[in-house]
Amino acid sequence: MSHTPHELAEEFPDRVEQMSALKQSDAHFSKLFDDYHEINRAVHRAEVDVEPTDDLHMAEMRKQRLAIKDEIWSMLLAENT
Repeated sequence: MSHTPHELAEEFPDRVEQMSALKQSDAHFSKLFDDYHEINRAVHRAEVDVEPTDDLHMAEMRKQRLAIKDEIWSMLLAENT
């Protein structure tokens, strides 16, 4: 199995425990977490031509992944304040 880049544990290595706790206590965060991994893996499959797609769809998937990651980051920061 190949390594999937951009996993949240790699993106936010100092927040792994916080993400784990939020997944258990916050349903919205848990859904975002799952949505992020689903779109991230879809991007990866397209990048390695397991499930090829056109450039427009690839760009849209990357934008979606970034928007979800931004929301996750905002939630992580908000919990620490």
